[in-house]
Amino acid sequence: MSGGEIAALIAAIAFAVLVVVLSRLLMQIGKTVQKAETTLTEVNNTIQVVTKDVDILVREVEGLLVKSNELMVDVTAKVETINPLFDAVADLSTSVSDLNTSGRQAVTRFSSLGRSVAGASILGKFSQATLNRVKRSKKSSTVKTNQGGMTNE
Repeated sequence: MSGGEIAALIAAIAFAVLVVVLSRLLMQIGKTVQKAETTLTEVNNTIQVVTKDVDILVREVEGLLVKSNELMVDVTAKVETINPLFDAVADLSTSVSDLNTSGRQAVTRFSSLGRSVAGASILGKFSQATLNRVKRSKKSSTVKTNQGGMTNE
């Protein structure tokens, strides 16, 4: 075997090893590409499902927002109609408080007046009793004088 034949044999073996390594590498790259394609297909399917779900949720959220806006407008209108009621209740409570204050003052005045009237009543009864005694004593002295034969003239 000559040097050229040995070189050709080494080159052929190297080429065969290179072909084997490259074929294995290409097979692994092929499997990786297949897995990537499968994963990409699953991701696309998942994205489509999620997109449909998000679209449905967006429509429902829009409907809820519209309803909540309508509800807020309705509540605001009703609160505006109720505000005069709360103002009237506040005025009424002020009036009731003023009435209570006036009632307490009247009770205080009447109780002091009642003491004065009670004192005057006792004084009046005492005066009436004294006046009645004086009248009785005059009558009895007149009757005694008339019985003795004397006249009052």
